[in-house]
Amino acid sequence: MDFDSRVIELGLVLPKASNPQGSYTNIVKTGNLLFVSGKGPVAGLDEVPKGKIGKEYTVEEGYQFARQTGLDILAALKLELGSLNKISRVVKLQGFVNATEDFEKHPKVLDGCSDLMAEVFGEQGVHARSVFGAASVRGNLPIIIDSIFEVVE
Repeated sequence: MDFDSRVIELGLVLPKASNPQGSYTNIVKTGNLLFVSGKGPVAGLDEVPKGKIGKEYTVEEGYQFARQTGLDILAALKLELGSLNKISRVVKLQGFVNATEDFEKHPKVLDGCSDLMAEVFGEQGVHARSVFGAASVRGNLPIIIDSIFEVVE
């Protein structure tokens, strides 16, 4: 499957990849794995969302924030590799949901990114994952997602 074409077919627009917010890099490659640093819903948005899921934002809005974060992840990968066609598999997503103490629907929020990966990469987009509630995250963003991808040379 041509993943770059698939992005266009789906009508997706990749934003300009966000830059690291500290002393680290967007992506580290070791062997055939790419480790993508934590991303949030910041790239391509006019206003950066701030606040907790379950208070300022609904589960549905959280889903969209996770999807937007996934677009930033894809943008960072494309910037690094030149083409998404070098991706052979989405290995893992790990989400940190900035949520209220009583919030319980973390998986539904992270589904926004998981669903996007499956739409773009098909079977190769189905991945392992974990999701955690966080008392706070950088910039008071509603979600941060880090990810691991396998590449082919």
